[in-house]
Amino acid sequence: MLLKFKLGIILLLSICISVQAQDGKKVRLFIIGNSFSQNASAFLPQLAKEGGMDLELGRAELGGCSLEKHWKLAEANEKAYKGKSLREMLADGKWDIVTIQQYSLLSGDPGTYEPYATNLVKMIRSLQPEAKIFIHQIWAYRSDARSFGRINGEVRAKNAEEMHEHVRAAYHKAAADLGLTIIPSGDAFRAMETSKKWRYQKDPAFDTANAQAGQLPKQTNSLHIGYTWTNGKLAFDPNHANKAGCYLGSLVWYQTLLGGNVKKVHFRPDVVPAPMAKKFRQVVAGL
Repeated sequence: MLLKFKLGIILLLSICISVQAQDGKKVRLFIIGNSFSQNASAFLPQLAKEGGMDLELGRAELGGCSLEKHWKLAEANEKAYKGKSLREMLADGKWDIVTIQQYSLLSGDPGTYEPYATNLVKMIRSLQPEAKIFIHQIWAYRSDARSFGRINGEVRAKNAEEMHEHVRAAYHKAAADLGLTIIPSGDAFRAMETSKKWRYQKDPAFDTANAQAGQLPKQTNSLHIGYTWTNGKLAFDPNHANKAGCYLGSLVWYQTLLGGNVKKVHFRPDVVPAPMAKKFRQVVAGL
């Protein structure tokens, strides 16, 4: 009995030492993406800090940038990323994790990924042979978007559900072909948007053509920016994530890339209600 007790104490101590060894762990994450990767990693530094990690981010992100454009810039050694080339940035020290993603408009069309994804992955592996490479599965546009992403050449998805299905399939194919791990942000968004309690529903009473200055529709539970007033004009962005969507995406990145326990996360942006944040954690933990 005494031996079992001592063994239990030794095991407990070893677990504690293992956990303590993670405190302050240095993680270098390099992101090759665009505005969607900026959205999804927006709150990752705060989450990493709470998890006791020392996170360093490298960013090669250009708005609307596709895999094709990233590769062509790299191939030409263009200094398109704040005065540096992609190769220069990737070769700057040892990166633990590297992420790639497709431009949202093209994400549902698998024909737009190659040979660019393969070429980028080969370059990453040549420069960072020990890095783990992830591919970021982006989310579909909001259900009331006026148009959705392409799924076959110029053919576009008919709705958010169809866009999600094609985007998901394209990313899973790329991941399987290239031996990458998926960051399932799009699945988390879809889980929220198909929930009877938490899904966004368009405000039928809002008249966009006759909206008065400052007047906005109800956008409860939206994960996308949606309607805003900018420079005295009504603007509509059903594509990019708002702060709630950024938080949801960051939880996915925290769990997938850093191994964080989202169930124990306390940090949340003030604009995200506590019940919604709790639902986010439940959804992400179940991915």
